[in-house]
Amino acid sequence: MKIRDATQSDLPAIVDIYNVAIATRISTAQLEPVSLESRRDWLKEHSPDKHPFWVTEHDGEVVGWLSLKPFIARSAYRGTAELSVYVDERYRRRGIGRALLEKAIAEARSLGIGAFVGLIFAHNEPSLRLFSELGFARWGLLPRVALLDGIERDLVIVGRQV
Repeated sequence: MKIRDATQSDLPAIVDIYNVAIATRISTAQLEPVSLESRRDWLKEHSPDKHPFWVTEHDGEVVGWLSLKPFIARSAYRGTAELSVYVDERYRRRGIGRALLEKAIAEARSLGIGAFVGLIFAHNEPSLRLFSELGFARWGLLPRVALLDGIERDLVIVGRQV
């Protein structure tokens, strides 16, 4: 397994992983699949030295990804990053998400990050468990803020100081 900066050539795999996640209704509030074209600039929004977009590669195939982005675009929050992590369904529960999160934690200070925030649906128990195991705490709850296929879902805010 190799974790590296994402490139434009990784975008088809990144989009495929994300679209599978959309369909599960467990890890994203995006309701419609995204097209490759609609995500062409996705990677350009990330800077390797501040808010990277990493992929995990296994035998030459992208099997997971993690992105960091500014939490809120006001200068007082400059040192806080929101993270998102997605793993190809064929490779889940093999430590890929954990490895990506551990890399983010290990590199946080060099990226100027003092805190991470994650937004996780309350019914996404595997993600909540993983984040908890890596030192993230529950920082908040937004009850019934998402409507997924007619079902109101809670959003848990998790965070970690680094």
